Amino acid sequence: MVSRAERGPVADWFWTIDRTLMAVFVVLFGLGFMLSFAASPGVAERLDIDSFHFVKRHALFLVPALGLMIGLSFLSPRQVRRGALLLLGLSIALMVFTQFYGFEAKGSRRWFSVMGFSMQPSEFLKPGFIVICAWLFSEHSRQPDIPGNLFAIILYGIVIALLVAQPDFGQTILVTIAWGTLFFMAGMPWFWIILLAGLAVGMFVTAYFIFPHVAGRIDRFWTGEGDTHQVDTAREAIVRGDWFGQGPGEGTIKRILPDSHTDFIFSVAAEEFGILFCLLLVVIFAFIVLRGLRHANREGDEFTRLAIAGLTLLFGLQSMIHIGVNLELLPAKGMTLPLISYGGSSMLAISITAGFLLALTRRNPEKRATGRMKHFSGMTAAPEQV
Repeated sequence: MVSRAERGPVADWFWTIDRTLMAVFVVLFGLGFMLSFAASPGVAERLDIDSFHFVKRHALFLVPALGLMIGLSFLSPRQVRRGALLLLGLSIALMVFTQFYGFEAKGSRRWFSVMGFSMQPSEFLKPGFIVICAWLFSEHSRQPDIPGNLFAIILYGIVIALLVAQPDFGQTILVTIAWGTLFFMAGMPWFWIILLAGLAVGMFVTAYFIFPHVAGRIDRFWTGEGDTHQVDTAREAIVRGDWFGQGPGEGTIKRILPDSHTDFIFSVAAEEFGILFCLLLVVIFAFIVLRGLRHANREGDEFTRLAIAGLTLLFGLQSMIHIGVNLELLPAKGMTLPLISYGGSSMLAISITAGFLLALTRRNPEKRATGRMKHFSGMTAAPEQV
Protein backbone atom coordinates (compact mmCIF):
# COMPACT_ATOMS: atom_id res chain seq x y z
CA MET A 1 0.00 0.00 0.00
CA VAL A 2 1.26 3.49 -0.86
CA SER A 3 1.09 6.06 1.95
CA ARG A 4 -0.82 9.30 1.37
CA ALA A 5 2.16 11.17 2.83
CA GLU A 6 4.48 9.92 0.11
CA ARG A 7 5.26 12.15 -2.86
CA GLY A 8 6.30 10.91 -6.28
CA PRO A 9 4.82 9.86 -9.62
CA VAL A 10 3.64 6.44 -8.40
CA ALA A 11 2.19 7.75 -5.13
CA ASP A 12 0.44 10.64 -6.87
CA TRP A 13 -0.91 8.24 -9.49
CA PHE A 14 -2.18 5.77 -6.88
CA TRP A 15 -4.13 8.37 -4.90
CA THR A 16 -5.58 10.19 -7.91
CA ILE A 17 -6.51 7.29 -10.20
CA ASP A 18 -10.07 5.94 -10.22
CA ARG A 19 -9.06 2.60 -8.69
CA THR A 20 -12.58 1.18 -8.97
CA LEU A 21 -12.72 1.86 -12.70
CA MET A 22 -9.25 0.41 -13.20
CA ALA A 23 -10.18 -2.71 -11.21
CA VAL A 24 -13.24 -3.25 -13.43
CA PHE A 25 -11.07 -3.04 -16.54
CA VAL A 26 -8.71 -5.64 -15.04
CA VAL A 27 -11.70 -7.90 -14.30
CA LEU A 28 -12.70 -7.68 -17.97
CA PHE A 29 -9.17 -8.70 -18.99
CA GLY A 30 -9.48 -11.76 -16.76
CA LEU A 31 -12.95 -12.69 -18.02
CA GLY A 32 -11.75 -12.34 -21.61
CA PHE A 33 -8.86 -14.74 -20.99
CA MET A 34 -11.21 -17.21 -19.30
CA LEU A 35 -13.70 -17.09 -22.18
CA SER A 36 -10.92 -17.61 -24.73
CA PHE A 37 -10.59 -21.17 -23.32
CA ALA A 38 -14.29 -21.71 -24.00
CA ALA A 39 -14.64 -20.04 -27.39
CA SER A 40 -11.44 -20.58 -29.36
CA PRO A 41 -10.50 -24.32 -29.27
CA GLY A 42 -13.40 -25.24 -31.58
CA VAL A 43 -12.30 -22.66 -34.14
CA ALA A 44 -8.69 -23.88 -33.94
CA GLU A 45 -9.77 -27.49 -34.51
CA ARG A 46 -11.76 -26.52 -37.60
CA LEU A 47 -8.64 -24.80 -38.94
CA ASP A 48 -6.59 -27.93 -38.12
CA ILE A 49 -4.17 -26.13 -35.80
CA ASP A 50 -3.25 -26.48 -32.13
CA SER A 51 -6.43 -26.40 -30.01
CA PHE A 52 -5.01 -23.67 -27.77
CA HIS A 53 -3.50 -21.60 -30.60
CA PHE A 54 -5.82 -18.64 -30.05
CA VAL A 55 -5.64 -18.98 -26.25
CA LYS A 56 -1.86 -18.67 -26.39
CA ARG A 57 -2.07 -15.65 -28.69
CA HIS A 58 -4.66 -14.06 -26.42
CA ALA A 59 -2.30 -14.53 -23.48
CA LEU A 60 0.57 -13.12 -25.54
CA PHE A 61 -1.28 -9.81 -25.97
CA LEU A 62 -2.74 -9.76 -22.46
CA VAL A 63 0.39 -8.62 -20.59
CA PRO A 64 1.41 -5.78 -22.97
CA ALA A 65 -2.23 -4.63 -23.12
CA LEU A 66 -2.41 -4.39 -19.32
CA GLY A 67 0.95 -2.61 -19.23
CA LEU A 68 -0.18 -0.20 -21.94
CA MET A 69 -3.37 0.69 -20.07
CA ILE A 70 -1.57 1.30 -16.78
CA GLY A 71 1.29 3.18 -18.44
CA LEU A 72 -1.05 5.55 -20.30
CA SER A 73 -3.02 6.22 -17.11
CA PHE A 74 0.03 8.14 -15.79
CA LEU A 75 -0.34 10.80 -18.53
CA SER A 76 -1.56 14.34 -17.99
CA PRO A 77 -4.38 15.73 -20.19
CA ARG A 78 -1.80 17.55 -22.33
CA GLN A 79 0.21 14.36 -22.77
CA VAL A 80 -3.00 12.49 -23.66
CA ARG A 81 -3.63 15.06 -26.44
CA ARG A 82 -0.11 14.68 -27.80
CA GLY A 83 -0.27 10.91 -27.63
CA ALA A 84 -3.66 10.91 -29.37
CA LEU A 85 -2.35 13.15 -32.15
CA LEU A 86 0.60 10.82 -32.74
CA LEU A 87 -1.70 7.78 -32.66
CA LEU A 88 -4.17 9.36 -35.07
CA GLY A 89 -1.52 10.40 -37.58
CA LEU A 90 0.16 6.99 -37.52
CA SER A 91 -3.19 5.18 -37.83
CA ILE A 92 -4.27 7.24 -40.85
CA ALA A 93 -0.92 6.59 -42.54
CA LEU A 94 -1.20 2.85 -41.87
CA MET A 95 -4.79 2.76 -43.16
CA VAL A 96 -3.60 4.28 -46.43
CA PHE A 97 -0.74 1.77 -46.48
CA THR A 98 -3.22 -1.08 -45.92
CA GLN A 99 -5.22 -0.11 -49.01
CA PHE A 100 -2.16 -0.82 -51.15
CA TYR A 101 -0.21 -3.48 -49.27
CA GLY A 102 -2.72 -5.09 -46.92
CA PHE A 103 -4.44 -8.42 -47.43
CA GLU A 104 -8.12 -9.00 -48.08
CA ALA A 105 -10.35 -11.13 -45.86
CA LYS A 106 -14.13 -11.53 -45.96
CA GLY A 107 -14.39 -8.96 -48.72
CA SER A 108 -12.54 -6.18 -46.86
CA ARG A 109 -8.97 -4.92 -46.90
CA ARG A 110 -8.41 -3.91 -43.28
CA TRP A 111 -5.29 -5.78 -42.18
CA PHE A 112 -1.61 -6.13 -42.94
CA SER A 113 0.89 -8.61 -41.58
CA VAL A 114 3.70 -7.80 -39.14
CA MET A 115 6.01 -10.64 -38.03
CA GLY A 116 3.27 -13.22 -38.47
CA PHE A 117 0.58 -11.15 -36.75
CA SER A 118 -2.23 -9.29 -38.49
CA MET A 119 -2.73 -5.64 -37.56
CA GLN A 120 -5.90 -3.60 -38.07
CA PRO A 121 -5.03 0.14 -38.03
CA SER A 122 -8.67 1.28 -37.86
CA GLU A 123 -8.91 -0.09 -34.31
CA PHE A 124 -6.14 2.27 -33.15
CA LEU A 125 -7.57 5.20 -35.07
CA LYS A 126 -10.74 5.43 -32.93
CA PRO A 127 -9.37 6.63 -29.55
CA GLY A 128 -6.96 9.06 -31.22
CA PHE A 129 -9.72 10.46 -33.43
CA ILE A 130 -12.13 10.99 -30.50
CA VAL A 131 -9.55 12.75 -28.30
CA ILE A 132 -8.38 15.07 -31.09
CA CYS A 133 -11.94 15.97 -32.09
CA ALA A 134 -12.72 16.71 -28.42
CA TRP A 135 -9.72 19.06 -28.38
CA LEU A 136 -10.77 20.78 -31.63
CA PHE A 137 -14.33 21.32 -30.38
CA SER A 138 -13.08 22.64 -27.03
CA GLU A 139 -10.61 25.03 -28.70
CA HIS A 140 -13.40 26.54 -30.80
CA SER A 141 -15.55 26.87 -27.67
CA ARG A 142 -12.70 28.63 -25.85
CA GLN A 143 -11.71 30.87 -28.79
CA PRO A 144 -14.44 31.15 -31.47
CA ASP A 145 -11.96 32.60 -33.97
CA ILE A 146 -10.14 29.24 -34.03
CA PRO A 147 -11.78 27.05 -36.76
CA GLY A 148 -11.75 23.94 -34.57
CA ASN A 149 -15.21 22.82 -35.69
CA LEU A 150 -14.25 23.05 -39.35
CA PHE A 151 -11.08 21.04 -38.75
CA ALA A 152 -13.10 18.42 -36.83
CA ILE A 153 -15.53 18.11 -39.76
CA ILE A 154 -12.68 17.77 -42.26
CA LEU A 155 -10.99 15.16 -40.06
CA TYR A 156 -14.25 13.23 -39.79
CA GLY A 157 -14.55 13.23 -43.58
CA ILE A 158 -11.01 11.85 -43.96
CA VAL A 159 -11.60 9.09 -41.41
CA ILE A 160 -14.96 8.05 -42.89
CA ALA A 161 -13.50 8.00 -46.41
CA LEU A 162 -10.76 5.63 -45.25
CA LEU A 163 -13.24 3.36 -43.44
CA VAL A 164 -15.62 3.22 -46.42
CA ALA A 165 -12.68 2.42 -48.73
CA GLN A 166 -11.92 -0.78 -46.80
CA PRO A 167 -15.03 -1.13 -46.54
CA ASP A 168 -15.94 -1.26 -42.82
CA PHE A 169 -19.56 -0.26 -42.36
CA GLY A 170 -19.72 -1.16 -38.65
CA GLN A 171 -16.77 1.00 -37.65
CA THR A 172 -18.20 3.80 -39.79
CA ILE A 173 -21.43 3.73 -37.79
CA LEU A 174 -19.55 3.54 -34.49
CA VAL A 175 -17.29 6.50 -35.30
CA THR A 176 -20.18 8.55 -36.71
CA ILE A 177 -22.35 8.16 -33.60
CA ALA A 178 -19.46 8.96 -31.24
CA TRP A 179 -18.37 11.98 -33.30
CA GLY A 180 -21.96 13.22 -33.68
CA THR A 181 -22.48 13.03 -29.92
CA LEU A 182 -19.33 15.10 -29.33
CA PHE A 183 -20.58 17.59 -31.92
CA PHE A 184 -23.86 17.88 -30.02
CA MET A 185 -22.17 18.15 -26.60
CA ALA A 186 -19.90 20.92 -27.89
CA GLY A 187 -22.99 23.14 -28.22
CA MET A 188 -23.20 23.33 -31.98
CA PRO A 189 -26.18 25.21 -33.50
CA TRP A 190 -29.16 23.05 -34.35
CA PHE A 191 -28.86 24.00 -38.01
CA TRP A 192 -25.49 22.26 -38.28
CA ILE A 193 -26.64 19.29 -36.20
CA ILE A 194 -29.70 18.70 -38.41
CA LEU A 195 -27.68 19.26 -41.59
CA LEU A 196 -24.94 16.80 -40.63
CA ALA A 197 -27.49 14.27 -39.33
CA GLY A 198 -29.24 14.45 -42.70
CA LEU A 199 -25.95 13.90 -44.49
CA ALA A 200 -25.20 10.89 -42.28
CA VAL A 201 -28.58 9.34 -43.03
CA GLY A 202 -28.03 9.98 -46.73
CA MET A 203 -24.62 8.36 -46.52
CA PHE A 204 -26.04 5.20 -44.95
CA VAL A 205 -28.88 5.00 -47.47
CA THR A 206 -26.33 5.36 -50.27
CA ALA A 207 -24.23 2.58 -48.71
CA TYR A 208 -27.29 0.31 -48.80
CA PHE A 209 -27.60 0.73 -52.56
CA ILE A 210 -23.88 0.77 -53.39
CA PHE A 211 -22.48 -2.06 -51.22
CA PRO A 212 -24.18 -5.44 -51.78
CA HIS A 213 -22.89 -6.89 -48.49
CA VAL A 214 -24.48 -4.01 -46.56
CA ALA A 215 -27.81 -4.49 -48.34
CA GLY A 216 -27.60 -8.24 -47.80
CA ARG A 217 -27.07 -7.98 -44.07
CA ILE A 218 -29.88 -5.46 -43.61
CA ASP A 219 -32.26 -7.48 -45.78
CA ARG A 220 -31.47 -10.69 -43.88
CA PHE A 221 -32.06 -8.87 -40.61
CA TRP A 222 -35.51 -7.61 -41.67
CA THR A 223 -36.73 -10.66 -43.58
CA GLY A 224 -34.82 -13.54 -41.97
CA GLU A 225 -34.18 -14.97 -45.42
CA GLY A 226 -30.82 -15.93 -46.90
CA ASP A 227 -27.64 -17.07 -45.16
CA THR A 228 -28.39 -16.49 -41.46
CA HIS A 229 -26.31 -19.43 -40.18
CA GLN A 230 -24.17 -17.45 -37.73
CA VAL A 231 -26.94 -15.44 -36.09
CA ASP A 232 -29.27 -18.45 -35.93
CA THR A 233 -26.54 -20.58 -34.36
CA ALA A 234 -25.70 -17.79 -31.90
CA ARG A 235 -29.35 -17.56 -30.86
CA GLU A 236 -29.51 -21.32 -30.43
CA ALA A 237 -26.41 -21.21 -28.19
CA ILE A 238 -27.97 -18.54 -25.99
CA VAL A 239 -31.25 -20.46 -25.68
CA ARG A 240 -29.43 -23.71 -24.87
CA GLY A 241 -27.42 -22.02 -22.13
CA ASP A 242 -30.59 -21.12 -20.21
CA TRP A 243 -30.04 -19.29 -16.91
CA PHE A 244 -27.02 -21.16 -15.57
CA GLY A 245 -25.30 -22.54 -18.69
CA GLN A 246 -24.11 -25.99 -19.69
CA GLY A 247 -20.90 -25.65 -17.69
CA PRO A 248 -17.29 -24.82 -18.62
CA GLY A 249 -16.23 -26.79 -21.70
CA GLU A 250 -19.66 -28.40 -22.09
CA GLY A 251 -20.92 -26.21 -24.91
CA THR A 252 -21.49 -27.97 -28.23
CA ILE A 253 -23.20 -25.41 -30.45
CA LYS A 254 -20.15 -23.14 -30.21
CA ARG A 255 -18.20 -25.74 -32.22
CA ILE A 256 -20.15 -24.92 -35.38
CA LEU A 257 -20.11 -21.15 -34.85
CA PRO A 258 -17.44 -19.80 -37.28
CA ASP A 259 -16.55 -16.60 -35.36
CA SER A 260 -17.23 -17.87 -31.85
CA HIS A 261 -13.97 -16.45 -30.47
CA THR A 262 -14.46 -12.94 -31.89
CA ASP A 263 -17.82 -11.60 -33.11
CA PHE A 264 -20.00 -14.12 -31.25
CA ILE A 265 -18.16 -14.71 -27.97
CA PHE A 266 -21.17 -13.35 -26.05
CA SER A 267 -23.23 -16.30 -27.33
CA VAL A 268 -20.52 -18.75 -26.24
CA ALA A 269 -20.54 -17.17 -22.78
CA ALA A 270 -24.33 -17.66 -22.65
CA GLU A 271 -24.14 -21.33 -23.67
CA GLU A 272 -21.45 -22.32 -21.19
CA PHE A 273 -22.06 -19.95 -18.26
CA GLY A 274 -25.69 -18.96 -18.67
CA ILE A 275 -27.82 -15.88 -19.11
CA LEU A 276 -27.08 -14.72 -15.55
CA PHE A 277 -23.37 -14.55 -16.38
CA CYS A 278 -24.17 -12.56 -19.53
CA LEU A 279 -26.27 -10.17 -17.43
CA LEU A 280 -23.22 -9.74 -15.19
CA LEU A 281 -21.18 -8.79 -18.27
CA VAL A 282 -23.83 -6.25 -19.27
CA VAL A 283 -23.77 -4.77 -15.75
CA ILE A 284 -19.97 -4.44 -15.90
CA PHE A 285 -20.09 -2.62 -19.25
CA ALA A 286 -22.96 -0.42 -18.03
CA PHE A 287 -20.98 0.43 -14.89
CA ILE A 288 -17.99 1.58 -16.96
CA VAL A 289 -20.22 3.77 -19.14
CA LEU A 290 -22.09 5.32 -16.20
CA ARG A 291 -18.85 5.83 -14.26
CA GLY A 292 -17.23 7.55 -17.22
CA LEU A 293 -20.22 9.81 -17.89
CA ARG A 294 -20.34 10.69 -14.19
CA HIS A 295 -16.72 11.84 -14.39
CA ALA A 296 -17.50 13.83 -17.55
CA ASN A 297 -20.48 15.52 -15.88
CA ARG A 298 -18.31 16.66 -12.96
CA GLU A 299 -15.41 17.91 -15.11
CA GLY A 300 -14.99 21.67 -15.51
CA ASP A 301 -12.42 21.63 -18.32
CA GLU A 302 -14.17 21.48 -21.71
CA PHE A 303 -11.56 19.32 -23.45
CA THR A 304 -11.40 16.79 -20.62
CA ARG A 305 -15.19 16.65 -20.37
CA LEU A 306 -15.65 15.98 -24.09
CA ALA A 307 -12.77 13.50 -24.29
CA ILE A 308 -14.02 11.47 -21.31
CA ALA A 309 -17.56 11.39 -22.72
CA GLY A 310 -16.34 10.45 -26.21
CA LEU A 311 -14.05 7.63 -25.05
CA THR A 312 -16.74 6.28 -22.72
CA LEU A 313 -19.29 6.36 -25.52
CA LEU A 314 -16.86 4.61 -27.87
CA PHE A 315 -16.41 1.79 -25.36
CA GLY A 316 -20.13 1.50 -24.60
CA LEU A 317 -21.31 1.63 -28.22
CA GLN A 318 -18.91 -1.11 -29.31
CA SER A 319 -20.15 -3.31 -26.46
CA MET A 320 -23.77 -2.57 -27.34
CA ILE A 321 -23.30 -3.37 -31.03
CA HIS A 322 -21.60 -6.69 -30.26
CA ILE A 323 -24.29 -7.76 -27.79
CA GLY A 324 -27.09 -6.48 -30.03
CA VAL A 325 -25.84 -8.55 -32.97
CA ASN A 326 -25.60 -11.67 -30.79
CA LEU A 327 -29.18 -11.15 -29.59
CA GLU A 328 -30.40 -10.45 -33.14
CA LEU A 329 -31.41 -6.93 -32.16
CA LEU A 330 -29.08 -5.46 -34.81
CA PRO A 331 -28.01 -6.55 -38.30
CA ALA A 332 -25.02 -8.90 -38.32
CA LYS A 333 -21.76 -6.95 -38.17
CA GLY A 334 -18.30 -8.04 -37.12
CA MET A 335 -17.58 -6.18 -33.88
CA THR A 336 -15.47 -7.48 -31.01
CA LEU A 337 -16.60 -7.33 -27.39
CA PRO A 338 -14.10 -4.96 -25.69
CA LEU A 339 -11.36 -6.78 -23.74
CA ILE A 340 -13.28 -10.06 -24.09
CA SER A 341 -13.06 -11.15 -27.74
CA TYR A 342 -9.91 -12.54 -29.31
CA GLY A 343 -7.91 -10.08 -31.39
CA GLY A 344 -4.58 -8.41 -30.69
CA SER A 345 -5.36 -5.13 -32.46
CA SER A 346 -8.71 -4.85 -30.71
CA MET A 347 -7.27 -5.63 -27.28
CA LEU A 348 -4.39 -3.17 -27.60
CA ALA A 349 -6.65 -0.44 -29.01
CA ILE A 350 -9.22 -0.85 -26.21
CA SER A 351 -6.33 -0.78 -23.72
CA ILE A 352 -5.32 2.59 -25.16
CA THR A 353 -8.93 3.79 -24.84
CA ALA A 354 -9.04 2.59 -21.22
CA GLY A 355 -5.62 4.14 -20.46
CA PHE A 356 -6.66 7.51 -21.88
CA LEU A 357 -9.92 7.33 -19.92
CA LEU A 358 -8.14 6.51 -16.65
CA ALA A 359 -5.64 9.33 -17.24
CA LEU A 360 -8.35 11.92 -17.93
CA THR A 361 -10.51 10.88 -14.96
CA ARG A 362 -7.70 11.19 -12.42
CA ARG A 363 -8.46 13.58 -9.57
CA ASN A 364 -6.53 16.84 -9.46
CA PRO A 365 -6.15 17.73 -5.76
CA GLU A 366 -4.49 21.09 -6.47
CA LYS A 367 -7.29 22.19 -8.79
CA ARG A 368 -9.93 21.14 -6.27
CA ALA A 369 -8.10 22.89 -3.43
CA THR A 370 -7.91 26.08 -5.50
CA GLY A 371 -11.59 25.80 -6.27
CA ARG A 372 -12.46 25.42 -2.58
CA MET A 373 -10.31 28.45 -1.67
CA LYS A 374 -12.08 30.56 -4.29
CA HIS A 375 -15.43 29.31 -3.00
CA PHE A 376 -14.70 30.22 0.61
CA SER A 377 -13.10 33.55 -0.30
CA GLY A 378 -16.24 34.37 -2.24
CA MET A 379 -18.37 33.55 0.80
CA THR A 380 -16.32 35.83 3.06
CA ALA A 381 -16.32 38.63 0.52
CA ALA A 382 -20.10 38.60 0.16
CA PRO A 383 -20.90 40.70 3.26
CA GLU A 384 -18.47 43.42 2.12
CA GLN A 385 -20.17 43.58 -1.25
CA VAL A 386 -23.50 44.02 0.48
